[in-house]
Amino acid sequence: MANTSHIRMPAVFFGHGSPMNAVDDNVYTRAWEQIGLNMPRPQAIVAVSAHWTTRGTAVTAMEYPPTIHDFGGFPQELFDIRYPAPGDPALARRIQSLLSPVSVHLDTEWGLDHGTWSVLVKAFPKADIPVLQLSIDATQPNAFHLELGRRLSVLRDEGILLMASGDVVHNLRTMRRGTTQGYDWAERFNTQVRDALMRGDNDKLVDYTAWGDDAALSVPTPEHFLPLLYIAGARRDDEDVSIAVDGMDLGSVSMLTAVVGARA
Repeated sequence: MANTSHIRMPAVFFGHGSPMNAVDDNVYTRAWEQIGLNMPRPQAIVAVSAHWTTRGTAVTAMEYPPTIHDFGGFPQELFDIRYPAPGDPALARRIQSLLSPVSVHLDTEWGLDHGTWSVLVKAFPKADIPVLQLSIDATQPNAFHLELGRRLSVLRDEGILLMASGDVVHNLRTMRRGTTQGYDWAERFNTQVRDALMRGDNDKLVDYTAWGDDAALSVPTPEHFLPLLYIAGARRDDEDVSIAVDGMDLGSVSMLTAVVGARA
């Protein structure tokens, strides 16, 4: 699994937004395409998706992870999409070792959910790079997820792309159809997160729940925010963060995509 070129791979947080981005062509999906084009070809991809939360930590460990359509009410063309990337059971066992003493279950039932494949169909459309998903242990505090990102960072020196997929702001109850203008509270929170990420202020990111009403409205449940902490944790002290694309969809869904360690 070693990367003979010794090029450290970036770590990327994708604001994935609606599953329809898998079939749409817009400023966000074009930014994801450019991310894939601009980086060296990964040996493998380890993904943390907002859509796989568990009690305990798990990693997909099958040879051929299935494409999961974990949504409803969308056009058939979305359900017809398959992302047939191979898995990598050996890498799954390596992750087990890296995260010890955290117990990591080798999962053979989950696969690739839309948080992962809706982005990868744009960034790496050939689906010929092994992909694993790491679950989010919903029972753990924020600092736990940051620390797992830090431990996984060593994989970047082995040619492995770390990606996380969620949304910095994700409040579906307040969505407004047909607008790209965010609520004031959503825009303020998104800006605070973006600025803290670019400064490397991980303590502020971990403590986002203390930011007041803007945080409570922007992150009513944590699963879409927590993937960002894995990427923040994977950042080295000497690395910059660049913003590949930003914006607010439907008023209250952030499309912020950030790249650690390479220019977006």
